[in-house]
Amino acid sequence: MPPKIGEPAPKFCLPSVNGENVCLENLKGKWIVLYFYPKDNTSGCTREAVDFTCMINEFKRLGSIVLGVSPDSIESHRKFMAKHGLKIDLLSDPEKKVIKTYGAWGLKRMGGRRYYGVIRSTFIIDPEGRIAYAWRNVKVQGHVEEVLQKLRELAGKT
Repeated sequence: MPPKIGEPAPKFCLPSVNGENVCLENLKGKWIVLYFYPKDNTSGCTREAVDFTCMINEFKRLGSIVLGVSPDSIESHRKFMAKHGLKIDLLSDPEKKVIKTYGAWGLKRMGGRRYYGVIRSTFIIDPEGRIAYAWRNVKVQGHVEEVLQKLRELAGKT
């Protein structure tokens, strides 16, 4: 069952492109934008990562960090970041444990074909480690602006 607004965010500890593990317990006191995406270097995923990068300074001003999670390897993330000049932190979850814990894994459809994959989802985690807001089945167009606006409201900086 995916976490609900107001519930404690499920704990995670995943490898980052900087060579260290990023763990929720070490991020207390910060707003966290945690987003799950299907695959590096695909059109929608690239657009979303680039959009977050373009607005990263706004997120930082609100005392937040942006973390992207996919099943791709750290090496794939490094190449993806270099190719597109990304300034967000990407975490690798090849076994999909955290992806599943957050309810971001499920049945998808494309062109009449049904398959399991990452369901594009975004969570805002408050400084106390609780789910403050969640989006599921995200459409990329305008999403980052919507997340930023919601974070401003939640952080009381509208």
